[in-house]
Amino acid sequence: MRKTLLAVAIAVAGATTVVPAASAAPNTLAWGPCPAGAFPTPDLQCTTMKVPLDYRDPGGRTIDIAVSRLPSKNPAKRRGVLLTNPGGPGGGGLDYPQLLKLVRMPPDVLDSYDIIGFDPRGVAHSTPVTCDLKPEQIAVGNLPYANGPADVVKQAALAKQEAEQCAEAKTGSMLPYLTTANTARDMDRIRAALGEAKVSYLGASYGTYLGAVYTTLFPERSDRFVLDSSLGPGGYDIDAMRGFARGMEDRFPDFAAFAAAHPEYGLGTTPARVTAKFHELAARLDREPVEGVDGSVFRGLTFQGLYVTDLTQLAKDWQGLDQGRAPKPPEAPVTGVENLLASRFAVICGDSAWPRSIASYQVDVAVDRIRYPLLGAASANISACAYWAPPAEPRVRITGHGPANVLMVQNQRDPGTPLSGARKLRAAFGERARMITIDQGGHGAYLFTPSKCGNALVTEYLVSGKRPDDTFCAAGS
Repeated sequence: MRKTLLAVAIAVAGATTVVPAASAAPNTLAWGPCPAGAFPTPDLQCTTMKVPLDYRDPGGRTIDIAVSRLPSKNPAKRRGVLLTNPGGPGGGGLDYPQLLKLVRMPPDVLDSYDIIGFDPRGVAHSTPVTCDLKPEQIAVGNLPYANGPADVVKQAALAKQEAEQCAEAKTGSMLPYLTTANTARDMDRIRAALGEAKVSYLGASYGTYLGAVYTTLFPERSDRFVLDSSLGPGGYDIDAMRGFARGMEDRFPDFAAFAAAHPEYGLGTTPARVTAKFHELAARLDREPVEGVDGSVFRGLTFQGLYVTDLTQLAKDWQGLDQGRAPKPPEAPVTGVENLLASRFAVICGDSAWPRSIASYQVDVAVDRIRYPLLGAASANISACAYWAPPAEPRVRITGHGPANVLMVQNQRDPGTPLSGARKLRAAFGERARMITIDQGGHGAYLFTPSKCGNALVTEYLVSGKRPDDTFCAAGS
């Protein structure tokens, strides 16, 4: 349904617990063909390995982790493995190495590493979880826009039902263990199974927090770490969720200027008029949805459209809705979206404690509607996390303890992971990190955007180990 767009759109640290070190023997993975899927993976090799569900009980129940490998074809230049994660939480990463190759990851990087992907625990081919969400629940979307306190109460009832379904589903017993810290421990099991003393890493979006947690838990096993489009040091907590609204405010002026410069879309001849059109369309669609697209879905569609560099499709979608035509949603099987949402809930709600008072969300919604009028009353709304079981362990605290091996790369106007959060992570890492800031918009900086400056600096670090100082890349450079 059309409202699935919002679920996908807003999709896409405490004391550290000591756990047993990874003990898998070197080179224990048997590689073969990858699972059949919609994304072609002709160069990839895949395998499945077992890991403990609960690392506090390493001899207990195990789950599957699906792993992929894009091998270096130049043994003379190969220096190790590069683990990857494309973000989420809730998204699979098995085909990500192939995608990186298709977007022209530089040959020097492909030669230097075996590129490793994996589906995180609970996702896709890695013992997937379910919340038994029905199509009509998926259609509500993730955190619909609240026009007032009553809408928060209405959403609270839906959120409570979602949390109860997750707990009562056949995979409910797995939920306490689907955390970022445990996924990081899975990564260390992958490292050990590959026979590597250390791993390098490339993570985007939520993958930045996963990488930050890994290099905090296992600093001595971390080689060159690149974090692209970073969450803050608290990960995907309530601050990050509310941060979506800040990110949309940062990025939206780029679209308003684009639409105003292209009068053929009929969205306004000045940025101010394009902004007024946004609010007009949202209010109109709240009253009279177009093929299932109401104001909440429109806001989510716009938020998602701001992720990319080319804003043409978003302008076309607005034009169509203004004329009574709904955009075609991306094809995605309900089962895939259901697993995405279920595993997303598990990680976000299990990583940190969320407020439980409906009144606190009503206050946040009222504040953020004024502070961030484009999306604030949606991103501050209540979710299933308000009704989740308390976290099973303290959140990992990101600090400056460890080797100086982290390179962050960040767009100035990123809607999904705003610059404000990245700066907080940079500060938490202290001398461990350096950050490249690029004067451009969109979500994702390395390879997926045209900054020659940013791309070259990241590639040089991955290949040679030369890490730049904190650097600003000007627009177009």
